[in-house]
Amino acid sequence: MLPNSSRSPVIAVPRPARLAISIALLLFSGCQPSPEASSEDAASPADRPAANPLRNPYFGDLHVHTRLSFDAYVFDVRNGPSDAYRYAKGEAIQHADGYSFQLASGPLDFQAVTDHGLYLGVVAAMEDPESPVYEEPLAQEIRGLNAVQGFQRMLRALTSNELADMDTDATQRSAWQTVVEAAAEHNDPGHFTTFIGYEYTSAGDNAFDNLHRNVIFRGADAPDLPFAASESQNPEDLWNWMDDQRSAGFDALAIPHNSNGSGGRMFELHRYRGGPLDAEYAEQRMRNEPLVEITQVKGTSEVHPLLNPNDEWADFEIYPYKIATRTPSEPDGSYVRQALVRGLVLEEQQGFNPFRFGFIGSTDSHNAGGTPEEANHVGKVGARDGSPQKRGSVPLDEPNEDGSLYSKVGAGFQFYGSAGLAGVWAEENTRESLFEAMRRKETFATSGPRIKLRFFGGYDLPAMNQADFVERAYATGVPMGADLLAEGEAAPTFVAWAVGDPDSAPLQRLQIVKGWVEEGEAKEQVFDVACADGSLPNPATHRCEDNGASVALDDCSVDGEGAPELKGTWQDPSYDAARRALYYVRVLENPTCRWSTWDALRAGVSPREDIAKTIQERAWTSPIWLVPASTEN
Repeated sequence: MLPNSSRSPVIAVPRPARLAISIALLLFSGCQPSPEASSEDAASPADRPAANPLRNPYFGDLHVHTRLSFDAYVFDVRNGPSDAYRYAKGEAIQHADGYSFQLASGPLDFQAVTDHGLYLGVVAAMEDPESPVYEEPLAQEIRGLNAVQGFQRMLRALTSNELADMDTDATQRSAWQTVVEAAAEHNDPGHFTTFIGYEYTSAGDNAFDNLHRNVIFRGADAPDLPFAASESQNPEDLWNWMDDQRSAGFDALAIPHNSNGSGGRMFELHRYRGGPLDAEYAEQRMRNEPLVEITQVKGTSEVHPLLNPNDEWADFEIYPYKIATRTPSEPDGSYVRQALVRGLVLEEQQGFNPFRFGFIGSTDSHNAGGTPEEANHVGKVGARDGSPQKRGSVPLDEPNEDGSLYSKVGAGFQFYGSAGLAGVWAEENTRESLFEAMRRKETFATSGPRIKLRFFGGYDLPAMNQADFVERAYATGVPMGADLLAEGEAAPTFVAWAVGDPDSAPLQRLQIVKGWVEEGEAKEQVFDVACADGSLPNPATHRCEDNGASVALDDCSVDGEGAPELKGTWQDPSYDAARRALYYVRVLENPTCRWSTWDALRAGVSPREDIAKTIQERAWTSPIWLVPASTEN
């Protein structure tokens, strides 16, 4: 009764052996059908699965671009929103470089098409003879350029504001209607869920501070037009608009992404225009953006080695630049764990916390569909990185003029990844149920594999081997994304549970990450709580022994002990009931080949020495926040 448990790969490449699935999965998913029907049942098909009050894990992608995004269209992407939904449901679609591609791990459970609200549909209209912008000089120029030239010309057009005259109300409305209609056409309650959405593409005042958000609407209806960065670069204005739309009946969430490329601005400790943070700011931000996307193609935004030097796994898929530049992005203020713990400090010292985020992952594909599987990587941006040579993972047929062997255009593409996915615990696969789960932050993120994670905290949690564990855990504790009120001086118990993706590598270690405030300073520590071989972590170091897992780079086969599932019951050895704290789960697989190594293997060449050859895939839960009883809000 777990989604996608019977998937099979569709690409002809060696894969790790499928893992044995434990009978405990039945407990993990809490599969107990409910006789109660939801408000959508009247329009549902007769075979709609019954809702599960103990909730199921669903996987999806809330960040996908199609031909309606200006930067996808100039990369020769011609797939539209309907193609994107067909792809998410398991169909193959055409890549801009002429080949077909599809998800190797089978259909998703939900998806949102999130084309840029900025110049929505404008570039696509430049090639439509029926469009009033077809004869504009810029349109004629763009039509004569290739993908690389077109992108460079489009960047100049964006910064010079040349597109503004062509960004007509009629063009935007036509494109937005296409988005809304495609979501309506493909939404299938109980089986596959679509969300109406778009990307708010603020780049800050200097045009290169990534402050992008994906705006996801709850229901079948949406405002007449999205609020775009052309109206304001200030995210606080987006939240004001969202509040107004919510009052008009259009509830929505904004999900920040690529904070790693924000130049320190995504989680800055002042308002966008420089004023101090306050309780009103925190309440509005959390009302509108309770989640953050911490992993995707353009890197992972959980931690950074410079910010988290005591975390041995912090150097994971780091994208070092501001987006669309070669300007280094400042880590300070750009990474999620730092923001979470800084939020605790603000809460203790000033009584508010604007950084109480839950976690998701997504792809940010500009191909109308992402490939989060390493062995199935097709790039991110259409014809610009659609082949191994273009993305710099294999040598060019002829060296560059300076004798270098790899694509100059692809410089930087080596930092792109095959990631990620959003995980949601919900009663059923419907807009209403999934959206409410996102609102309460009962979500998790994966770097690509469909690892299932569950996390509870409480003072009277049942033993994990009890048949009614999930039901009692909800009754006596709290799940990921929630607050846990301290009771007396005793430490609460946390239960972490991970089930590996049977089409990926075994699990290596299960961890709980703690953040807290001590004497006014932000602190953090990583604790291993379950090890692949069943042994206990070293009580002094809080680490599992290295399991010796390895990867053979000549065929990408994997070796070493690993577990199909890991679970642990844990109490904080440094617990202090008077201190604010947060806890989240991170699970790591054994190492596998990175996409760039797969490219090299297929081409019959050695992997590049300056690119990581392997990757240790992982997943993260949303935090649980420990609230001291004396400070309950």
